[in-house]
Amino acid sequence: MLKLLAKILLSLCPWPLRRPLLVRFMGYQIHPTAVIGWSWVFPEMRVMGPQSRIGTLTLCKGLRLLELGEHSQIGRLTWITGFPQGAPGYFQGIQRDPKLVVGRHSSITNRHLIDCTDSITIGDFTTVGGFSSQLLTHSINFELNRQDCRPIQIGSYCFVGTNAVLLGGAVLPGHSILSAKSLLNKPLQE
Repeated sequence: MLKLLAKILLSLCPWPLRRPLLVRFMGYQIHPTAVIGWSWVFPEMRVMGPQSRIGTLTLCKGLRLLELGEHSQIGRLTWITGFPQGAPGYFQGIQRDPKLVVGRHSSITNRHLIDCTDSITIGDFTTVGGFSSQLLTHSINFELNRQDCRPIQIGSYCFVGTNAVLLGGAVLPGHSILSAKSLLNKPLQE
């Protein structure tokens, strides 16, 4: 309860005060030029490079790691969730790493849904554009009749169009475009 109250108070602080408090008390690595809007962003570990930013009203919870490279950004109203490692429940015995790593000069624009039950990595100079795209690492394994998850990888110099869906196991190789309203559920062949 005390930890929740501290997070609420931290979320309400103005950014020039919030950044040093997050660094000191949460152990986050946030470059002095990085900025976070009025958002709920509390992964276990946060690394934000120079000039990186997270927009207003973005939610990020349940991740082990949120890492933003220099000049990268996550837009406003983006929902990023994970399922913490070691938490009791559906994913026992599955090797996974709930993290989101966004490369240098990359962008996730506004109003996307990102499920980081397993890792999502986005390369350098890549944009997840438009809005309403879904990156979903978890699903159901019908053969075993249980929850399952697999990572998603998006290479460097890529563009993902509006309202695209990437499912666990998806790999978008570098220098690729995934058009609007597309579905990618496996490694795309170069």
